[in-house]
Amino acid sequence: MDVKIVETEEELQQAYHIRMLVFVEEQKVPPEEEIDDLEGSSIHFIGYDNEKPVAASRLRFVDEYGKLERICVLKEVRGKSFGKEIIQAMENVVKDKDFKKAKLNAQTQAEGFYQKLGYHTVSGEFMDAGIPHVTMIKDL
Repeated sequence: MDVKIVETEEELQQAYHIRMLVFVEEQKVPPEEEIDDLEGSSIHFIGYDNEKPVAASRLRFVDEYGKLERICVLKEVRGKSFGKEIIQAMENVVKDKDFKKAKLNAQTQAEGFYQKLGYHTVSGEFMDAGIPHVTMIKDL
């Protein structure tokens, strides 16, 4: 997969479309919760498989952390390490900006996936958009 930072309006719309398919249609997150007022202050990522947009995420910097958010991969291409690839691209940007730690709120069903990538859980379970989550961090 080719992961890049979103640079054009077309790429941003592709990223939003992937997020809507995964979070709103598949996971039933309310659309008004998915696209929020933090979009403009975020770095957006898009992943392409043979030039087809298949993965998206966004990154913000909060306190001493690079905060990885809205990480998603289209259902039909899961299991190909695309999630790992987009996270690594995000972590590289975090390091390039001289931040030493990454943080994310993981859906509990994905907690094991993030643990394999070096994240450890630092919170109890909480609900976000009707889905159970935990906060996880990683030293970069």
